[in-house]
Amino acid sequence: MRKIIAAFALSALSVVCWAAPKAVTLSVPGMDCATCPITVKMALGKVPGVSTIEIALEKREAMVTFDDAKTSVAALMHATEAAGYPSKPVGAGK
Repeated sequence: MRKIIAAFALSALSVVCWAAPKAVTLSVPGMDCATCPITVKMALGKVPGVSTIEIALEKREAMVTFDDAKTSVAALMHATEAAGYPSKPVGAGK
């Protein structure tokens, strides 16, 4: 029984080790006033796994650090779009 519990605990820990913090810069062209970044930041902050959000209004960009085991770039883009601000990763095709 102890071997089963030890094996389960080891496998659970190995899954945690696969998770890695990722960062993405999203282009959010619809941010054009002082309140827009607040809305975008609130939307991104509700996504599980997001750890930091920095908004650059002058560049119309959001820099997001997140846990790739809990969320994805697609989920971040969905969050901004649901808030009324479609986005895409910087450097993505036009």
